[in-house]
This record gives sequence, structure tokens and C-alpha cells, in this order.
Amino acid sequence: QVQLVESGGGLVQPGGSLRLSCVGSGISVSGNVMGWYRQAPGKQRELVAAITSDGSTNYADSVKGRFTISRDIAKNTVYLQMNSLEPEDTAVYYCNAGLFVRRSRWLAGDSWGQGTQVTVSL
Repeated sequence: QVQLVESGGGLVQPGGSLRLSCVGSGISVSGNVMGWYRQAPGKQRELVAAITSDGSTNYADSVKGRFTISRDIAKNTVYLQMNSLEPEDTAVYYCNAGLFVRRSRWLAGDSWGQGTQVTVSL
């Protein structure tokens, strides 16, 4: 059974940083495409960042240069380092496993974590 457990969310001021973690069990984070999605109130869930099995990374335009996705194979954990946070980054962040590409678009895999809330506010 696949389990993804996120942590690291919280309240931070604009310009601050957070690091999210996603620990996987029942799945290899190095053998699958792993991604971070987010969903803000009243908005659709969107892909923020993904890392492929060979370590290549992809980012949404809105977070390029500010967010970094990485993984620790020994800990079977994926991270999302978020710097220069903005109020627009406020959302629930979800870890996803098994992303794939169809018609040049990344689509989510079947396995999701429970989500972690990130709030950027004064």
C-alpha cells in the first residue's frame, strides 16, 4: 500500500522560506516521477514542481527561481524548498507519486498525500 506523508507547512511572512517534506512508503521516490501540487481556496489544484526518476526537474512558471524540488533516496523523501514566499503561494500543498506525460502535459498519478497547509501572511 502506497503512503505519502507531507510535513513542514505553516504560517510564514512574505519573503520567508519553508521546506516541505514528503516521506514515501510502499513506493520508491527514485523510481517514480514525484511532484508537488497545490490548491488554493476556490481554485483548481495545480502542479508546482516535479522530479523525474533521472533527477530532471520541472517547475510552474509562477515558482521558477523561488522553489526547488529535490529528493533523498536513502530517506525515500521528496522535498520542496520554498523561498521568497508570496501571499499568492498560500494553499494546501500535496505530494503526488506516479506523474506521467500525456500530450505534452504532466498529469497526476494515483497516489496522494493528505496535504499540508502553507499560509503566507503578515
